[in-house]
Parts: sequence; structure tokens; C-alpha cells
Amino acid sequence: MPTDKLQLDAQGNLRHFLSLEGLNRRILTEVLDVAESFISVDAQNVKKVPLLRGKTIANLFFEPSTRTRTTFELAAKRLSADVLNINIQTSATTKGESLLDMLRNLEAMHCDLFVVRHADSGAAHFIASHVAPHVAVVNAGDGRHAHPTQGMLDMFTIRRHKGADFGALRVALVGDVMHSRVARSQIHALNILGVGELRVIAPKTLVPPAVDALGVHVYHDMAQGLRDVDVVIMLRLQRERMQGALIPSGNEYFQLYGLTEEKLALAKPDAIVMHPGPINRGIEIDSEVADGGHSVILEQVSNGIAVRMAVMSMCLGRQPETIGEVA
Repeated sequence: MPTDKLQLDAQGNLRHFLSLEGLNRRILTEVLDVAESFISVDAQNVKKVPLLRGKTIANLFFEPSTRTRTTFELAAKRLSADVLNINIQTSATTKGESLLDMLRNLEAMHCDLFVVRHADSGAAHFIASHVAPHVAVVNAGDGRHAHPTQGMLDMFTIRRHKGADFGALRVALVGDVMHSRVARSQIHALNILGVGELRVIAPKTLVPPAVDALGVHVYHDMAQGLRDVDVVIMLRLQRERMQGALIPSGNEYFQLYGLTEEKLALAKPDAIVMHPGPINRGIEIDSEVADGGHSVILEQVSNGIAVRMAVMSMCLGRQPETIGEVA
């Protein structure tokens, strides 16, 4: 089934949030706009809105995570939903229960939304294809395929700093594009939002085949690739997904592709620096840059809560008219 057909209902609204590929600019802009309306929740004495009161959200993390799992949990609780964090390592799936049997049991407990993180590409799509009609699925990262909420929180961060006209921006993705599900989601999102120019900067061994077909300009020299860009997105080396020695050493990689103040000076004076985390300091980025005035890395983490609130509320068909009410 095509991704957009699975993700959207008959009226063209979000049913599941599995991948940015196949979605349109209207949906992505709506996610960003709804997220903007949730930013003010952080300033409230009681950081909650009643939008998803009575709903139950289950976090199914088959792969380790800290930031993503925590921000999904916080987002659900700020929407006043009940949250189940399923410990997969001690769940019945380790005793031979099938994934579908586990889903059926959770559905019988009247769960309304599953947040799924899995090491296998396509796992979230598989689950979305088999859940009951009233259950929504949000992909929190699947293999090397997609990480759509990370892609959207990155777009949200860019829009807050650079405005809504993505067509005026030159953006550079630097690092392990080959193995990064985040990079794939970022590329799809930037293209859908009409970015002016999208560059990929990486060694040849970390650039996927035919990546230029995705509308990017490939650079293997960092100095050339960073020149006059508005946004620099550094990517983590996905060592756990690599097969073979694709880089000579961490030190040599840093010399060629690590972001330093000297290299950043080639970008525009008001360029912002992003990283989806976790950061490998001294390999992908120098600490002076990660903690410096151009960095918006911690803002990305904060923005992730608002974006995930937006995605979950949209998938469950709730509009934020009641956002000013405290739960």
C-alpha cells in the first residue's frame, strides 16, 4: 500500500505518521503550525492541556532510546493522555508471543495510539497495516528508513529561526547520510517544503547511491559545501548500522568532516548549527561549535515535545481549540 494512502484518511487528514515521503506541503505546514500553538504550554504553571484526556498512548520501543522516548512520553502527558511504556526486554514477546498478538492485547486494553521504534525498516508500516481502525501509529524511527518526527522538529527549529520561506534557504547535511534515517526524513521534508538548495557533504563511502535523484547537490569537500549556507545539519556517525570500515578513523573523519569554528566561518554569518543527537564531540562536531552561539541543538530537543504533541493530536483527530485551558 502506498505510504500516503496508509497515512491519510479519506478526508486527507493524518491517520498514521509513518514517513514524510508521500505527504504534501499542507500536512507538513499544519504539523508546524499546530506545534507552534503548543510552544506556549511550556510557559504555563501547569504544563498540560486537556486535548487527549481519556486517550491511552503506548510507547513500544524495540530499540534503545533516551531523547525520543522521553520527549514522546512528555508530549503525551502534556496532552493529558495516559501513557504506557512497554519494556520490550521483559515483555511476552521475549517468551515467544508474536508482535501481532501483543498488539491485539494492547488494543484489548483500549490503547488509542502506538509510538513505535524498531531496528527493522518498515516495522511501523507493518504495525499500522494490522492495527484496529481506531488505533493510530506514529513511527519513532525504523531501521535506516525514516524518523519523521525528528525530521519535523528539525523543520520547526529552522522555521523558528529562518522564517517560513524555505525557498530562500541553502541547507547542508553533513556526515553519514548512507545509514541515517534522520537524513532521509530531513531530505524529504526540505524538498516538500521547497528548500532553495539542499547540499549533502560526506565522504563517498557514506553517500547512498543515486542520492542526487532526491534533489540534493553532493559535495565531498567540506569547505566547498559549507560556503554561504544558512543551515548546517550535522549527522551522527551510525556505527551500529555500518558494515565494514567505511571511515579510516574518528580522528581523520573529524579533520575532514568535523565541524569547527574555522569551517563554520565559511557559512553565512547568521547560520544555525543543528544535530539530531546524540553528539559525538570531537568526531562530528567540536565542543566550541556545539555549545556556541550558532548552535540550536538544545532547542531541537525542546521543540521535539511540541512537534510530537502536534503529531499525536492530529493522528487522533483532535484540534487545539482548547489549548488555553489547563488540564
